[in-house]
Amino acid sequence: MCRVLAYLGPETPLENLLLKPENSLINQALDPERHPELQLAGWGFGIWGEHLLKPEEPFIYRRPMAAFYDDNANRMIPSLQASTMLAHVRAAAYDSKVVMVDENCHPFSFEETPWIVAQNGYLPNWQLLQRELLQHCEDRYLKQLRGNTDTEFIYVLLLSLLEGDSNEDVQRAIEKLIELIAQAMKNLDLGALTKLKMALVSDGRIIGINVGLGHHGETNPAGDWKKLRKSAPDSDDFALSMLLEPMYLLMGRNFEDDATTYDFEECSEDDATGVVFASEPLTEGDDWSQLKFGEIVFLEKDGERITKTVNTLKI
Repeated sequence: MCRVLAYLGPETPLENLLLKPENSLINQALDPERHPELQLAGWGFGIWGEHLLKPEEPFIYRRPMAAFYDDNANRMIPSLQASTMLAHVRAAAYDSKVVMVDENCHPFSFEETPWIVAQNGYLPNWQLLQRELLQHCEDRYLKQLRGNTDTEFIYVLLLSLLEGDSNEDVQRAIEKLIELIAQAMKNLDLGALTKLKMALVSDGRIIGINVGLGHHGETNPAGDWKKLRKSAPDSDDFALSMLLEPMYLLMGRNFEDDATTYDFEECSEDDATGVVFASEPLTEGDDWSQLKFGEIVFLEKDGERITKTVNTLKI
């Protein structure tokens, strides 16, 4: 299972986000705590920061190798700071069909949009579903496709559906995206479990999305993910548990004061100056709030504060 990590808050050394914490994203690639899969198929990050020469543009770095083998990580990351970050480690099937190139690593970033994207998920049969979905894709984004992953195609489709960049515009586009995928699966008789656990990020904003379709392409899969997780790893129930499990976020202040952990100084959400959004909790304890399946969260900088709005997606 891939992993996503996003940060929003005061500008902080990037190594405090990616290298130094004991349960850092790079360490998770080799030593995952919640899921058994290793993330060996690549990694990458996108950051914004006022100390970059082009602070209004994301600095994107991607490599098609295990993060812990990338010697650039320890050389480059200590020189960078970020106030907004999206990072990802990629898991893929261990076979010869997986293409290991920069273009297939997250996050994806196109011109003519402020958004970059990374996800923990998959869209089965996405190449065949294009028969139905390509008609909804804009040429200006299709021309920027470089890799051969489902995530990059979903990125094209999502950008094409956006009518603007407001929270309302993004939510409507996500809802339309799921509806179009479900209808395409029905039309082509290709219903299959689809997982879209995604972070859409621009400077000063994180939008977290936890949504998907059931085993037959249904828009309302249900179940107790904790009970389902006790099933055999190769069973349909186990796969359903992976779809229905929550994503996580932690809000607080003074994150930059402790480089060994992702923890914050505890405070009320109204006083929070930083937030971490992740595929799984990255510290011990019960401080992490959940983004449940079927929900979308909008996180945004408002001066020194972070605002949070959680909505239920209407599919």
